[in-house]
Amino acid sequence: MSWLSSFCRSSSVRQVLAGMLLLGVLAACTSSPDRPPVYQREGFAADETFSRLFDAGVEETCEAARRALLSQGYRMTAEVHDFLSASKSFQPEGEVHVQIVFNVVCAPVGTEGKLAMAYVSAVQDRYALKKNPNSASVGVAALGSLSIPLSATEDSLVKVASETIPAGLFYDRFFVLMQHNLPALEDKR
Repeated sequence: MSWLSSFCRSSSVRQVLAGMLLLGVLAACTSSPDRPPVYQREGFAADETFSRLFDAGVEETCEAARRALLSQGYRMTAEVHDFLSASKSFQPEGEVHVQIVFNVVCAPVGTEGKLAMAYVSAVQDRYALKKNPNSASVGVAALGSLSIPLSATEDSLVKVASETIPAGLFYDRFFVLMQHNLPALEDKR
């Protein structure tokens, strides 16, 4: 037992214990307050929808969505009878890149096929520029390997965030533009 008490009195053990105690205090101070997980904030509220009912068939509704996206500079990435996807890139800052991917699904409502529901969601991905310095290695038999840093760098975009754009004015403006495109489609009939 005497070896234990002399061991605990040593300064190195006290320093280790003090360091562990300090780390515990810092961890407690820097941890965020109890936040509910993201899925628990999902409301499934009827007033916040990503959909809108249109007085047109499925094909006309999806065509109106396609024209709305094309008119705003989106590039079509997928098109099927009742589904389309489009994307648009932005560069709000020098080393930041943002891309919005828009998805639209058109579904018939009722049995006559004269009404369609457009389900829309958009995902915003944020990328940052990452610089990777280049270096070269030279092998010399007598000296071994020698690494020489070069001034050139290789840049690449790295995704740093991704988020579904929440329901609200963004989608409301899109639905208004879709509705604006429907009369032009009806005139062609």
